[in-house]
Amino acid sequence: MAKQAGVALSTASRAFNDPDRLGPETLRKVVEAARELGYEAQSRVNGGPGRDSQQHTVAVIVPDVANPVFGSFIKSAQREGWHRQLAVVVADTDFDPGRERELIAHLRQRADGLIVCSPRLDADEVIGLCGETQVVLVNRETDQADCVLADASEGLRQTIEYLAALGHRKIAYVQGSTRSWSNAHRVALARDLTARAGLELDLLGRQSETVAGGTAAAASVLASGATAVLAHNDLVALGILAGARTLGVRVPEDLSVVGFDDIPFAEVSHPALTSVAVPMARAATSAVERISNALSDPDRTRPDTLRLAAQLHVRGSTGPVRAAAPTLAAHS
Repeated sequence: MAKQAGVALSTASRAFNDPDRLGPETLRKVVEAARELGYEAQSRVNGGPGRDSQQHTVAVIVPDVANPVFGSFIKSAQREGWHRQLAVVVADTDFDPGRERELIAHLRQRADGLIVCSPRLDADEVIGLCGETQVVLVNRETDQADCVLADASEGLRQTIEYLAALGHRKIAYVQGSTRSWSNAHRVALARDLTARAGLELDLLGRQSETVAGGTAAAASVLASGATAVLAHNDLVALGILAGARTLGVRVPEDLSVVGFDDIPFAEVSHPALTSVAVPMARAATSAVERISNALSDPDRTRPDTLRLAAQLHVRGSTGPVRAAAPTLAAHS
């Protein structure tokens, strides 16, 4: 076959195992030669179990591709999509519910399935916008579609018990968006767990879910008199670290800081950030698996919800409480 196509043997092999690396003309020659010789390999070229004319397209919609958490989600979704012979495309809503609404309405006409990650719209509206298009929701709960949830219950339980053991009695919580399922989920858990442990929880005003938002929140954290702070995500926590440093507050000597997500930067910050690891890569794999199954069998049984547990990773940004809580006055 390689000889008939006028290509090297390795090139002929690549046409059936890694066709994206060949030019269209070379690929055409190999495929035509294979057909003339009656070659029917199980290949990724047209007609094989890989990239065929029936390949499905799945759109993954996230709030912010620049956020490392969603970047990890996208990468894992695309990897799993490749293995399942799905074409995965990505759309970014920039945390804007209006843009999210428009993207869903647009992509449902062009994609076979949708994975909507951490939507800012209510689940009912997302389901309504998707119409007949198969959909999986990530970090938004409903009984009308398959859902994959990053459940913070275990990670937060570990965190509250750990902070209590270090002597912390007042904990501040810097919230994320009011439209975030994760924020509402974590706040409810934090309220319950601190109450059970006999600790005081101070819910601070919401900030943007960014480093800048955390930096802006640092003064409020210190003004609260809390000796430890939980941040909505690692980016906010890193901002709190920077803001505390600017205000002359030492971490963890004066203030313990805990983030969520356990992004790669958490390990290399100074001090290294204690964080509740959220399994977003696994969430992506599971979401793609579910959308693939739905596309293969649209009449399958009722939707289900998968809950993935979080886990506390202790690092240098948390430590024993001092006798006196840090305040702005003490560091002015």
